[in-house]
Amino acid sequence: MRLDVRFVDRVGIAQEILAVLARRRLNVVAVEVEPPHIFLDAPALAPRELADLEAALHGVEGVEEIGEVDLLPGARRRLHLDALLAAMPDPVLAVDADGVVTAGNSAAASVAGVAPAALGGSRLGQLFGDPRLEEELVRGGFRVPAREVMVAGEPFVLDATPLEEAHAPGAAGGVVTLQSPQRLGERLQAVQNRALETGFDAVIGESPPMRALRARAARVAAVEAPLLVRGETGTGKELVAHACHLASARRDAPFLALNCAALPESLAESELFGYAPGAFTGAQRSGKPGLLELANRGTIFLDEVGEMSPYLQAKLLRFLSDGRFRRVGGDRELQVDVRVVSATHRNLEEMVRARTFREDLYYRLNVLALDVPALRDRGDDVLLLARRLLERACAQVQRPTCRLTPAARGALLANDWPGNVRQLGNVLFRAVTVCDAPVLDVADLELAGAEAGDAPSAPGGWSAAVAAFERRLLEQLYPQYPSSRKLAGHLGTSHTMIAKKLRAYGIPGTRPGRRA
Repeated sequence: MRLDVRFVDRVGIAQEILAVLARRRLNVVAVEVEPPHIFLDAPALAPRELADLEAALHGVEGVEEIGEVDLLPGARRRLHLDALLAAMPDPVLAVDADGVVTAGNSAAASVAGVAPAALGGSRLGQLFGDPRLEEELVRGGFRVPAREVMVAGEPFVLDATPLEEAHAPGAAGGVVTLQSPQRLGERLQAVQNRALETGFDAVIGESPPMRALRARAARVAAVEAPLLVRGETGTGKELVAHACHLASARRDAPFLALNCAALPESLAESELFGYAPGAFTGAQRSGKPGLLELANRGTIFLDEVGEMSPYLQAKLLRFLSDGRFRRVGGDRELQVDVRVVSATHRNLEEMVRARTFREDLYYRLNVLALDVPALRDRGDDVLLLARRLLERACAQVQRPTCRLTPAARGALLANDWPGNVRQLGNVLFRAVTVCDAPVLDVADLELAGAEAGDAPSAPGGWSAAVAAFERRLLEQLYPQYPSSRKLAGHLGTSHTMIAKKLRAYGIPGTRPGRRA
């Protein structure tokens, strides 16, 4: 039976309490004193003896209350700590100031190739096969920068945290954590993709081209082969690639992206393939795993692959042939299981003909292909996207969701959107930021100049400019909505007003005054 004796603290009270149990020849196997409590574990104490014992304990000056507990606090903490360590996927070791392992979790035992019970008492250098590493950690008081180590032939990033005694200077040892490149990749993925919506729900659009894209993407997502995503800038190629990853068998592994156009050749190479210790001036002393290692068993997304240098094209081709590569400055071959999804807005076929992109690499990357349509080819989706982007922009600037006037919706539909969805998002975000009105009109969208496409000139003043805009808008939309009722419904305005405008401008090809 385990007891909690609450008392008023004074010198010698703990010994007097224990003496009461000793006189009754009750063996106490564990004692924990945490004033104003003393916890006792007396296995031989029977329930029928408890009342007599309580009376005797109350006879000790200062004892206030006696109760049963299921576990002593120390045992409970050890139980919770063991459960916490067991739940951690990364190998964790507690090491004393002499480099001797005092505790470790099952992941650490698995990596070291020993039973969990065998971890305690082992030397850190023996487990890692590197006595110099143990010496460096102990000598530095476990204050060393993160570095790469090899354990049982596998690479890990070692992170050490010193343990300080509360009332004494100097290190009492440290906690050593090992992280595999894949685990680091999962954490990097969480940072990179924190703003991405999930799956094909993020690929917004109900137009025929978008329905066809989602249907085809759902089929190719499950196929274990390289995928090439083509489309203009701003169409959402990375969103489609990420959706394909989440729809594949690799969904639980990392999805990591590299923009091939944003980095110089040397930096892009080290980011993709990693580098060995001392590979170049300024490199981390311990080396660094690249995105290919971090994305093991997952997906690597190569954005703007058409901008990749000829040297990197050759190195990527070598990797695609057998999944093997060497780090920059390294001499050891590594092998990973990664699906490569690439994207480009350029015409790779023309680049192959111009000999600026390797033909053999093109056919390696273009096993499966998806074409993301431009926004001007999916006009039915403009207002659907605008509503979603408007909600997101309002939430981002912390203001109530605003609406668009019929004229503003018409202006969005009439625009050519050379920057596609990205440009639409920027226009709406700017409008939400600079305008406080609950309803956004055409002027708030700032679609003048290049963003408005071929904006009509206004030599006749404001009325002429409005009339020119209305004519252009109705001429563009009428072929898609060939009646005044359909067009009014699409623009969210009255049928009477649209019919009047169609007659006034002679659309479709009729004389002014003829009923549409």
